[in-house]
Amino acid sequence: MKPEDFFNKPTIPSKPEKIKILANDGLAEDGVAQLEKAGFEVISTKVAQEQLAEYINSKNIAVLLVRSATTVDNTLIDSCKNLKLIGRGGVGLDNIAVEYAESKGIKVINTPHAASDSVAELVFAHLFSGVRKLFDANRNMPLEGESRFKELKKSYSAGIELRGKTLGIIGFGRIGRKVAKIALGLGMKVIASDKEEGEVNITLEFYNHQSIAIPIKTEPVEELIKHSDFITLHVPAQTKPLIGKKELDAMKPGVGIINAARGGVIDEVALLDAIEDGKVAFSGLDTFEAEPRPAIKLLMNEKLSLSPHIGASTLEAQQRIGLELSQQIILHFKK
Repeated sequence: MKPEDFFNKPTIPSKPEKIKILANDGLAEDGVAQLEKAGFEVISTKVAQEQLAEYINSKNIAVLLVRSATTVDNTLIDSCKNLKLIGRGGVGLDNIAVEYAESKGIKVINTPHAASDSVAELVFAHLFSGVRKLFDANRNMPLEGESRFKELKKSYSAGIELRGKTLGIIGFGRIGRKVAKIALGLGMKVIASDKEEGEVNITLEFYNHQSIAIPIKTEPVEELIKHSDFITLHVPAQTKPLIGKKELDAMKPGVGIINAARGGVIDEVALLDAIEDGKVAFSGLDTFEAEPRPAIKLLMNEKLSLSPHIGASTLEAQQRIGLELSQQIILHFKK
């Protein structure tokens, strides 16, 4: 080889750097695998909120994936100049400054379909627990089941059935309609309230491919609460409680209330007062005003069925969320 040939030898181009994705609140393995197969680098390190901006910048993160545990506000967006996309594993986007992000050219995506079934089933876990006082029995049986079995049996012997009762669904979107399907399958009467009054057909599909459409009429919240035996909320975050003292006072005595939507849609102080007065028989709460530190009065109340914001936390839902997010990310960058 001549000396001049050495200097004129073409250089081999380096491989382009992979687009980096930070799944700060985790991502199902199937979603990670799909992204890595498409050429992305997925980082599943959990970074504390106060350290998030520095980490995103130091690692040159282009995509940030979150659930409810991470907040993406204006300050974080301004601090992370390389962000191209923000994804939320779930329906609600109240922990993301969506309009501000989009004004900066950052795309925001979510997974509105993936967790509907899981949330709906949790609603009925709380309903069944409430009408049979299972949440309280599960506290007392380990402590007194051996010494006071007969007394406990008597104290929990006044359960009621869901069949034939009226379920009021406030917020009749995807999750609300999934709740309606389960309720109808149990033989409950369903009434609903949504932004617009009208009629919605709910289609029940069975294992043998048969189906039946059942019309559900929607009505204002102030009417729904008057004749519902049980009430469940499926609305986005509110600037003020949707259910407060006035609404609680208008409900039927002995009503059961479930909130698997967002903390703050029910006035928790008014709810505890209504439970104390006997107006509310029980309540099931999956979300709280002060997450992740719910009020101690809620945690200690024996008429509350409680879960730590796990509506979408099933293996099936997480798999669907991971795949739905990964598909949207691939389409966005590969188009």
